[in-house]
Amino acid sequence: MLTQSLISAAVATASSPLRFEALGLDPVALDLGFFTLKWYSLAYLSGILIGYWYLLKLIAQPGAPMARRHADDMIFYATLGIILGGRLAYVIFYDPEIWANPIDVLKLWNGGMSFHGGMIGVTTALILMARKEGLNWLRIHDYVACCVPFGLFFGRLANFVNGELWGKATDVPWAIVFPTGGDIPRHPSQLYEAALEGVVLFLILWFAFWKTKARYEPGKLVGLFLLGYGVFRFGVEYVREADAQFEGTFLYTHIHMGQILTLPMIVGGVYLIATAKRRRVRVEATAGTASVA
Repeated sequence: MLTQSLISAAVATASSPLRFEALGLDPVALDLGFFTLKWYSLAYLSGILIGYWYLLKLIAQPGAPMARRHADDMIFYATLGIILGGRLAYVIFYDPEIWANPIDVLKLWNGGMSFHGGMIGVTTALILMARKEGLNWLRIHDYVACCVPFGLFFGRLANFVNGELWGKATDVPWAIVFPTGGDIPRHPSQLYEAALEGVVLFLILWFAFWKTKARYEPGKLVGLFLLGYGVFRFGVEYVREADAQFEGTFLYTHIHMGQILTLPMIVGGVYLIATAKRRRVRVEATAGTASVA
């Protein structure tokens, strides 16, 4: 397991920085010669499937804004939004040189996805679906937001396995020397993000959904997600190496592209949380006559 590998490698290299190669990780999960499956692809599949499973748990509660059939349809819409939005935003904001060879835009297996773009893609897809089905699009987003941390968690772990998106140079005891980061110990910022954007954010949303009446205040859960992700991502960017393509620019020396794209999320999250109570809805129970909220 990853944890055991980390411990063993740390013990073996106690007198020197931990080297990524010592972990024995391989970006390829399965190689049959004619077919190669990467952990990056599995991360997306796992996030979508587990998120769908959890969504079914959420909509099984009284007062859900959609039925099972809507959730089934939404998987297609959301997946399409993730792929199109995430890839296009990455190419536009992070690596526009890919346009020189347009076919490379379709090579998702090579990596290169923007969470912010994926979020915009999913949001657009869900709004279109909600309008088509006559559903409350904001309440649907509340439920979907609770499921997103699964994808973030697995995605960041995949970044770590790929040895990409590492952090800045550091002398902390858990620093790692990544193959593509030079012979310099660096922050494993991918793991920081997996813990904050995946585990911590999930627990915040879990508490809000199951232990409060937040799901009856449209926009509150998605607001918590936007604010939580925005703050966590903005903070981790301080120990994450800036994108190489921006070297020598303001986006490299002062503020990262990831932080700029995160600011609207923080502002939007604060607004949705602050105004959620005025949108509070009275939802009748699915059985009996008592109201849920």
